[in-house]
Amino acid sequence: MAQKANHAGLMGTILNSIPAEAQITRVEYEGPRIALYTRSPKYLQRNNYIISEIVNTVKKRVVTRTEKSIRKDEQDAKAILEKILPSEAAITNYFFDDAIGEITIEATNPIVISQENGYDLADAMEQTGWKIRARKAPNTPSSAIQTVYFALKSGSEERERFYRELGENIFRPRLATAEQVTLKTLGSFQEVGRSSMLVETSESKVLLDSGIHPGARNAWDAYPRLDWADVSLDEIDAVIISHSHLDHMGFLPALFKFGYNGPVYCTEPTLPLMTLLQTDYVKIAQIEGGRVLYDQKDIRDVIQHAITLPYGTVTDVSPDIKLVFNNAGHILGSATVHLHIGEGVHNIVYTGDYKYGRTQLFDSATWSYPRVETLITESTYGAKEDIMPQREEVEMNFVNAINQTLKEGGKVLIPIPAVGRAQEIILVIDQYMRNKLLVEAPVFLEGMISEATAIHVSYADYLSRELRGKMLEQGINPFVSEYFTSIEHPSNRDEALREGPAIIMATSGMLEGGPVLQYFDEVAPKEKNKILFVSYQVQGTLGRRVLDGSKQANLMSDSGKIKIVDVGCRVEKIEGFSGHSDYNQIIRFVGKLRPKLQQVIVNHGEKRKVENLAYMLQRIYRVPTMKPAVQEAIRLY
Repeated sequence: MAQKANHAGLMGTILNSIPAEAQITRVEYEGPRIALYTRSPKYLQRNNYIISEIVNTVKKRVVTRTEKSIRKDEQDAKAILEKILPSEAAITNYFFDDAIGEITIEATNPIVISQENGYDLADAMEQTGWKIRARKAPNTPSSAIQTVYFALKSGSEERERFYRELGENIFRPRLATAEQVTLKTLGSFQEVGRSSMLVETSESKVLLDSGIHPGARNAWDAYPRLDWADVSLDEIDAVIISHSHLDHMGFLPALFKFGYNGPVYCTEPTLPLMTLLQTDYVKIAQIEGGRVLYDQKDIRDVIQHAITLPYGTVTDVSPDIKLVFNNAGHILGSATVHLHIGEGVHNIVYTGDYKYGRTQLFDSATWSYPRVETLITESTYGAKEDIMPQREEVEMNFVNAINQTLKEGGKVLIPIPAVGRAQEIILVIDQYMRNKLLVEAPVFLEGMISEATAIHVSYADYLSRELRGKMLEQGINPFVSEYFTSIEHPSNRDEALREGPAIIMATSGMLEGGPVLQYFDEVAPKEKNKILFVSYQVQGTLGRRVLDGSKQANLMSDSGKIKIVDVGCRVEKIEGFSGHSDYNQIIRFVGKLRPKLQQVIVNHGEKRKVENLAYMLQRIYRVPTMKPAVQEAIRLY
């Protein structure tokens, strides 16, 4: 009864604020948003101050949707748009999302049909009956984006129902009066891998990240310890994913397999990147005969329960918790997670993986928050000696390391994560080859690199200010280069492996599966070659063992037998390309936060680095700092 009264009061307040000309037919919950359905989308589009005033009154996210009765069918809507949209936009694809009445237009030049550029979107909405958004078309077709579209389309009715039920839960009256906030550590505390933690209040239970440990050798150490947390999956109000690396979201589909049926909050690019990496994880597990945690149906469930958010948008995720994502500077769509609990009771910022420094791909991590009482910071590079060289020095070290091998006729194998580091290295190689500072040689890409790069192009507005300008305003695609050849099929690897100098970039970045192992088998034994690491190598992975000097590696052959590969080539690691903050950057980031923190919790680092960073933060800033292990409960408020 109280819930119905609360709903009626909220909807009444909204309806009383809207003029009759808006032709509002109904007001409904749409997950964490309140949706106003209209027969006159043009009116609200041209008088958007009305929505702003409603938001200021009710303090909730409010969106406008078109009433289904005015929506043209897809073929008619598409025909209308093809007539009225400027040809310079160079449209490549339309996606119709029936659940929210929105068309996503993929355009080579999306700025041409943007409201910011002066295009009259209101007229297009009026003629088609659909809301319209434009996004940059990927340079090559993206199977992950298409998988997302298919899953959203096939589950439209279920999603509408899910949104309504979720909204009723989020906006229900609070049941508890006592204020209490607890953190339970489920993974990636005094270790790197299986990032996961549970935030519990008197009213809510929210899971932050749900990753796997790529180097673990047993299930206890490989997955989040939800068994210890004493929580059933149907008690969890929300799962919030900071970014799309497997150690932060690789366990997520398993939650759905075992019974979770709630929302997943992430940024817009994180959803297709998650889909790409989770699908590949399943594929590799099947090929290698390992334990397959989940299947494509579970990944599809994730997509259909995902609620994507842009940076900086305040969103209710439960009756007493609001969420804001901000740029973390780590990979495409990576976010720091800001939780505002209660009516100003407590604020938590979980950094996830973050880079407090500009790179070619991303702007520096956001540091300005209205309030933070508890900071949970990663410590991947938390030791005093973990200080990265200046960017120019990093790039020249990289170039010199490659030139030396290429001049001797060798091959350079770069094991690389498909997301983030691969795109960074592509930009660097192209720049230095064009400037004749890097020996010109063929560069081969294999694995998910091309697919991940296509997603970077599609979500160019999440890249650095400079790249955004080039791609969206000037129409330049910096990821396309004459020097690069994409290996689309294993049968084409002979081209990369034939005699002569070459650079080979292949996934995965820690030699834990994927096409890189086929190249490793050929490249590693020969002295004139080089394996060049440019990303962090987690303890327990093959990459870490090779980097630490192991002269032999055990690989699984096609016949299923163990094959011993000698490591006779040179092995080198270039420091500085990492998407993580180094020691000095972490210290500076913490010092920037105002007002002064009440406490810091250090996670996501090898034990020695966690302990060092915790000690130094407490000593420098005189703020209580904790370094919990996995399976600890901490009272935050």
